[in-house]
Amino acid sequence: MKIALMFSGQGAHKVGMGKDLYESSSAARDIYDRADEILGWKLSEISFEGPEEMLTKTGICQPALFTHGYAVFQLLNERGYLDEARIAMGLSLGEITALAVSEVFDFETGLRIVAERGRLMQEACDSSDGSMAAVIGVDRETLAAFCQKHDVEMANLNCPGQIVISGESVKIAAAVEDGKAKGFRRVMPLNVAGAYHSRLMQPAVEPFRKFLSGIAFNEPKFKVFSTTTGEEIRGLEAIRESILKAVVSPVYWEDCMVAAARDGADKFYELGVNGILKGQLRRVDKDLECSSYETWEDIGSVAVECG
Repeated sequence: MKIALMFSGQGAHKVGMGKDLYESSSAARDIYDRADEILGWKLSEISFEGPEEMLTKTGICQPALFTHGYAVFQLLNERGYLDEARIAMGLSLGEITALAVSEVFDFETGLRIVAERGRLMQEACDSSDGSMAAVIGVDRETLAAFCQKHDVEMANLNCPGQIVISGESVKIAAAVEDGKAKGFRRVMPLNVAGAYHSRLMQPAVEPFRKFLSGIAFNEPKFKVFSTTTGEEIRGLEAIRESILKAVVSPVYWEDCMVAAARDGADKFYELGVNGILKGQLRRVDKDLECSSYETWEDIGSVAVECG
């Protein structure tokens, strides 16, 4: 068996995530306590209790998802359930979680990277007027031409027929109306803080580059696929550039899932929230086997599966 690990990106969060892990496991409790100490504010409290408006903020949501995904990994790994894991990947910020569990850097370093990434992206959101919209049932080529017409960008290529576009709010609004007029199966604005994975995030790039330049990386113990290319990342500088480029680059998540399956992954584990990645994987290939692990109960179910 060859397991591919998948980690959630922004938008998968929900109030209460990780609370049962914290209450049931000393290892998870230690991870969340360390996160609170490193960040200097109560990530655990906001993750477990909300309010949702606070958890949704980019600078909070990203560290919260990173910490949750890392904790789930550690709980599965300490039980020996990930001995067959060979591939790690994540949607957008989830790629940093994938790199952390691959031991490119430790948990503390990964959390600091995610926190700074979220902070700089929030600043870019605050200094621009951007938004995003989901487009359902339109192929890449058609949508690429549509985006060029409206001067917006494809931001997330999540799975067949599910693409998110990003750009200035007025241009996204016009694109939404035009998409409806053209008879797209579904096109809808998203409730997000800004235009992620677009040129509107460019102000975050150089400060983030400077921040990353002082961090030492290690070769990954898992094969990691980059969402900026949909291909395996090879080499430490390539990893650094992938983390940096991901702020403004389209997210080729569908390509990552296809590449993992082509590489021989015969089971996928989603270590994240709400089963979103599992649903997207089924759109890629309904025959690919996937299990989602989010809660303490989910982790306990692995013993039954492996039984």
